[in-house]
Amino acid sequence: MTATSEARPLVKPRPLRSRRYMIYLMTMMGLVAIMDQYLGTVKASAVPYLLKEYGITASHFSWLEALYLISSFGIFALNGLNDIIGRRWSILILILIMGGAALGILVASPTLHLFMVFYALAMFATVSNMWSIPVSEESEAESRAKNVSIVYVIGLIPLQAILPPLLIDQLGLDWRWMFGAMFVLMIPLLVMWFFMQETSRYKTIEQERERGERKRHILGLGVIDKRDLRYIVISASIWLCWLVFSVLYYWGGYYFMTVKGYSLSQWSMVLLGTLITAMSGGVAGGWLMDRIGRKRSLIISCLGLSVFLVAMGFAQGAWLPAVTIISGFFTSFSYTWIVVFVPEIFPTERRGTCMGWTTTLARVSYVAGPALAAVLLKRFPTMEWFWVVAAVIALLPAGIIAAFNPYETKTRNLEQIEVER
Repeated sequence: MTATSEARPLVKPRPLRSRRYMIYLMTMMGLVAIMDQYLGTVKASAVPYLLKEYGITASHFSWLEALYLISSFGIFALNGLNDIIGRRWSILILILIMGGAALGILVASPTLHLFMVFYALAMFATVSNMWSIPVSEESEAESRAKNVSIVYVIGLIPLQAILPPLLIDQLGLDWRWMFGAMFVLMIPLLVMWFFMQETSRYKTIEQERERGERKRHILGLGVIDKRDLRYIVISASIWLCWLVFSVLYYWGGYYFMTVKGYSLSQWSMVLLGTLITAMSGGVAGGWLMDRIGRKRSLIISCLGLSVFLVAMGFAQGAWLPAVTIISGFFTSFSYTWIVVFVPEIFPTERRGTCMGWTTTLARVSYVAGPALAAVLLKRFPTMEWFWVVAAVIALLPAGIIAAFNPYETKTRNLEQIEVER
């Protein structure tokens, strides 16, 4: 604990927003989460098309992905803006980056490397989870996990399964519209952004800085303490494992369409079912975390996810889509821990910055994941053991929780967590 935090008494919870504003805020952040989740996962359907378009192999693309996504290590700067210019302006920048990258892929990617530039820009903005910060800061302690998980579940509305067959098979558009659709979503989001208010907690921090009660900082220099570092390491380790798993998981479209011979429409139906169960997993995760705690919920979700990933590798016939669809429930269930716990464990004055450093460390996965996928795709072309490796990685967060035993944040308000963690 720093000298500054020792001298400061436990702060009372901030005044709550009106119910109407919270509905608006959660809806808007949910739409931002849709852009985030969609751009991060539509690759599962787009890969067969881009491999054909640019004349490359799956392994070659995965190695290129590992190279280009090195740029995502700069995510700490984007997240850090939350503590410099506030939550409201940072959300605007996030929206513009994702929408601009989608537009770039749509109209300016005639070559593979131009596609990879815009793809890397889109991936840079995704998984920052900045949309979780305003909702976390404006929610009551008793419903914080539920509210954040609702936003996350909105982000799981299965556009990834609905739009590709509609745009490509029904409307006959170019496959790049799979990404370009998010530029269209950006337009109403920009209108909604004008009504967003800065969070009350951030406003209080700014007032305390003006009075000299808190230090201003850039990227956490001079204010991050040992407890912050501990939770950056714990959170980043779990996030890294989940992201490496997710990189492998998003090869599901290639697995079904190229290895198993499914059409785009058939795969999209499997993906639709998977995303629907993922939405129920997000709801269940938020509900359970508010009742049995963050740690127990994560362990349960990791165990369930590992079982069904192994089943994906060896299931045949109708069992294959069935176990894949069920895996979506546990995939979302496990990620709910990340969207709830990571923003609530850090102090308000440096929440964005600490999340930025956490995300930066976790972004090792954006190089390690594609590199591992490239090796596994070449070593196991029929992909049975590919999914076994994914299952092992998905199980690792349960071991990290058991080893580090992080502070249980269930039902604690953010000011209490800051003092007691």
